[in-house]
Amino acid sequence: MTRFQYMIYGLQEFSLLIKDISVHFKSVKDNWEETLQEMYLIGTRSFFLIFLGGLFTGVILAIETGHQLETFGATAWIAKTVSLGMVRELGPVITGLLLAARTGAKNTSEIGAMQLSEQIDALKAFGANPIEKLAVPRTIAALTMFLPLTLIADIVGIVGGMLVSNQTFNSDINVFWHTAIVSLKMKDLFVGFLKPFFFGFFIATISCYFGLTTKGGTTGLGKNTINAVVYSSAIILVIDFIFTKVVWELL
Repeated sequence: MTRFQYMIYGLQEFSLLIKDISVHFKSVKDNWEETLQEMYLIGTRSFFLIFLGGLFTGVILAIETGHQLETFGATAWIAKTVSLGMVRELGPVITGLLLAARTGAKNTSEIGAMQLSEQIDALKAFGANPIEKLAVPRTIAALTMFLPLTLIADIVGIVGGMLVSNQTFNSDINVFWHTAIVSLKMKDLFVGFLKPFFFGFFIATISCYFGLTTKGGTTGLGKNTINAVVYSSAIILVIDFIFTKVVWELL
């Protein structure tokens, strides 16, 4: 099998996995404990990581744009740049990339270890569906938790930008908040809040796919874990481009 044929085969298998997950979405009520556990691991355990990522992204964005705008005496526009940049682009993308590394690697390593130790075969032998028990709870948890985490990154990033703008460029805090809020249109919020659902869905499904197809011992598990993170990160950038170029122009 050539590399191209292998890629087509993998894409076919991934499409079938997405179909199976979509069909079994309703089974979440039968695996509610597993779903809550995954929501805790994705959401609560990722809070500090997302907090730091959003904070320093907003701070760096404010510093870089502030120095450029200061040249033209337009530091008042730092608020607009930070708010639009965080809500529309950087907040969702930074959150997605960080969770692609954390959540994607976690899902692949857990499911892959179960695959190698034949625990998934044991589930099938007892009449349980691995898609319902493993993939669906992780996908539902990602769809549920990615938006709140993105909101945290957005808010913290804007607050970080506000502090930098106030302390470094002597901008008034009240003026900053007013400009930041007024600058955000409904289209910005729609695009910025829709991205996390797509990011979460593909990160969860890609990581589950690589976990379920793991073979070749610990070497294969490590390779699939890396592939899950790489492919998830690439998909995030592609989806972000589609939203920025296509969806943004259509709205």
